[in-house]
Amino acid sequence: MKILIACEESQTVCKEFRNLGHEAYSCDIVDCSGGYPDWHIKGDVVPLLKQKWDMIIAFPPCTHLCVSGARHFAKKIADGRQQQGIDFFMLFANADCERIAIENSIGIISNKWRKPDQIIQPWQFGDKFQKSTCLWLKGLPKLTPTKIVEKGEFKEWTDPKTGKIKKQPLWFFEALTNSKTPSERAKLRSKTFPGIAKAMAEQWGQ
Repeated sequence: MKILIACEESQTVCKEFRNLGHEAYSCDIVDCSGGYPDWHIKGDVVPLLKQKWDMIIAFPPCTHLCVSGARHFAKKIADGRQQQGIDFFMLFANADCERIAIENSIGIISNKWRKPDQIIQPWQFGDKFQKSTCLWLKGLPKLTPTKIVEKGEFKEWTDPKTGKIKKQPLWFFEALTNSKTPSERAKLRSKTFPGIAKAMAEQWGQ
């Protein structure tokens, strides 16, 4: 199959489909970090949606959509950033393709469009991490867990701005504390875990 993996610079999913013999291409506005530039289309994904694809798997940015950033919603609604995020998400939902999967964090899409078909966790696919991952599906089955493992470590910390005690997955907390810029932080937090990527290729690439 000819497959577009949209908004993916890591090539984690792309490589799994390539391993199974599919003609998969990652696409992002930045260079790929996965090591296979010949499989990467650097640039705007919108024109690519007009091409013929057998499957589209999209990872649109959740920065302006996820509930973890709800305290910023009023400002983002006022300046239009949230609507831009919704419109970009819906480009994939309305794409002319028989098989579509859109991944995003828990957020406002459930109210603005519809609830996800499935919410999965990395620990259901062999990776000891917790990250609620929503999937909106068209023409594709729900992913079946492949290996249930522990949920991984958590970190309790005090928010210096609010004084409230928060509890987060350790990997998520470390992405916050170890990243130097907001873009680097977003990149670390949005990564696709290898077990989920492998399951996507094996279960959707038949």
